[in-house]
Amino acid sequence: MPRSQVELGEVFRRYGPAYRTAHPGRLSRSQRRVMTAIERCRTAALGGHVEQCESCQYQRIAYNSCRNRHCAKCQALATARWLAARQAELLPVPYFPVVFTLPAEIAAIAYQNKAVVYALLFRAVRETLQTLAADPKHLGAELGFLAVLHTWGQTLLYHPHLHCIVPGGGLAPDGHRWIACRPGFLLPVRVLSRFFRRRFLALLQEAFARHRLQFFSSLTPLVEAHRFAAYLAPVRATAWVVYAKPPFGGPQQVLDYLGRYTHRVAIANHRLVAIEDGTVSFRWRDYRHHNKCKVMTLPADEFLRRFLLHVLPEGFHRIRYYGFLGNRCRVAKLAQCRRLCAQSLPAPTRSVLKRDYRVPYAQLTGRSLTVCPVCTQGPMVRIALLAALPRAQALLGRDTS
Repeated sequence: MPRSQVELGEVFRRYGPAYRTAHPGRLSRSQRRVMTAIERCRTAALGGHVEQCESCQYQRIAYNSCRNRHCAKCQALATARWLAARQAELLPVPYFPVVFTLPAEIAAIAYQNKAVVYALLFRAVRETLQTLAADPKHLGAELGFLAVLHTWGQTLLYHPHLHCIVPGGGLAPDGHRWIACRPGFLLPVRVLSRFFRRRFLALLQEAFARHRLQFFSSLTPLVEAHRFAAYLAPVRATAWVVYAKPPFGGPQQVLDYLGRYTHRVAIANHRLVAIEDGTVSFRWRDYRHHNKCKVMTLPADEFLRRFLLHVLPEGFHRIRYYGFLGNRCRVAKLAQCRRLCAQSLPAPTRSVLKRDYRVPYAQLTGRSLTVCPVCTQGPMVRIALLAALPRAQALLGRDTS
């Protein structure tokens, strides 16, 4: 796919000020911070440096990144560093992607209670996978897996769900055996769906009883217990979507999947098509019609509204690890898993990645930041630093940055 000339930052710089003015009470502090970060990213507002080719004297300005996790331009390096660490942790077993989705009725509650409901979602998924895997009728082992929160669909509408990557097996209760799953089969999806539904609704009811949920607008009546119970009654009887895909073909496929999903933002720059006449056009895949690629055009105001639906609560961790991949026991238990799977220890990679951000960038994108793009021979060296603009000056000039 050709590289897009349209960028998310330009959308925010062009239409963000008017959106703030039109919706002063709608924006949270987190959303305002995300808007400002994206508007200022890779512009003179954040400062930067000047590089020059030692061979042909070509010069270029490299502005600093905002490093905000919602910014489409700031995830390449984070992805490269994270993938390098995950590559060192892969086991020689099949890996299964499993997706847990909240129904629309619960998503409405989630949007008004993001931090609480997202935490419940992670907990319900953890308990579902670990409980069923520990049951001797299914696997009888301790799983290790990671879960990544996504809140969007292809058209940027609100759609909270968890992507999980699960090794095809686990540690026996005594810790001295690796128990592999059946070929091509991890856990029964129907059982996963029912257990997940029951556990999540129990946790949600407990949060309601403890007055941890808030309700606004059309959901305001749910503050009453009988109305809350009546609202949940239909979702207790419907099947919840849990999708277990076939296992990956190998470690590289696992890393490719992780690279696409872990540090993903609601919409990447390459999906943007045009910004014109107060509208934003972008590509999307219609999964209901054989993944057909289509173009959607939205008023800029609606595009920004949809994007900002997916701003996470401050400090919320959207990637989490469980079981033998949990942060407290990962090193020891992974070493045990490798011994049981007869795998030699991988060479460490983190120290290499920390020395120079340009190395993982080149590995991930295929574009070198160290070689001159004009003569393709000389190295690019830093010759000057550019100070960040004062905040007031940056705000005045952001529309033309």
